[in-house]
Amino acid sequence: MIALALAFVSTCLISLSYLREHSAAVGLPPLSLGRPLESARALLTSRAWLRGFAMESGGFALYVAALALAPLALVQCVEAGGVGILALASARLSRRRLPRRAAWGSFFAVVGLAFLAVSLSGGSDSSAKGSLPEIALWLGATGGTAVLVLLSRRPFLDQGVGDGIAGGLFFAAGDICTKLATEGGSRTLFAIPLVASYLLGTSLLQIGYQSGAALTVAGIATLLTNALPIAAGSIVFDESIPAGFYGAARIFAFAAVTIGAFLLARPRNPSPTPAAAAA
Repeated sequence: MIALALAFVSTCLISLSYLREHSAAVGLPPLSLGRPLESARALLTSRAWLRGFAMESGGFALYVAALALAPLALVQCVEAGGVGILALASARLSRRRLPRRAAWGSFFAVVGLAFLAVSLSGGSDSSAKGSLPEIALWLGATGGTAVLVLLSRRPFLDQGVGDGIAGGLFFAAGDICTKLATEGGSRTLFAIPLVASYLLGTSLLQIGYQSGAALTVAGIATLLTNALPIAAGSIVFDESIPAGFYGAARIFAFAAVTIGAFLLARPRNPSPTPAAAAA
């Protein structure tokens, strides 16, 4: 349970950091992967962006600690469900009513967390190692899809949406590499693709923030970041699911938080411009 508490605090910090980073990024000169040094300099000289990134880094540190103590799918389930709780809390504090879509998303996320808590009393939550060839294939497919999205985003997707999708795919790969690296031994070498994946994911989110609303870009990225590792936990890590009622409760929890994240990933009225998004 300590691991899941760490995961919850982690997702709250990371979600808040996305809002701070978006607010800072929309006021910076155009960012691009083709100009990495200029883009990095613009970000690293912005105090507002650095504050957001510091929050994200703190959330990531707690996420790593949670992964060292619990299975990938369980930790990621809390990460997804925490978005719903954060949305509800933000609406209360700002005294604004959530749009219907976001309200349903929050409902599914919170219900999913409740069923996850029930399921934890009915089976072991120990991690499984999984097969390295299968994991490598999963990571390769995830990274390849991200590259494909980047190459084809202009004809088919708005830039902010494409950046959010590709960034979320890289973050998902990074989360899986993080779990592998925390297992020690030769798997510590997965820290190398971990750094590369998070660097690309973070860069794409900042670029996407300049052409899309925070909830659109970060919401889509969060959906993929949570859903893919949840699926990977059972498919390639061989993480066990309890039998009977508790197993059904855990499967429902995974489905509910994924649906909740999907509903929260799309705002009711996306902003067409960065200026509108910043407002």
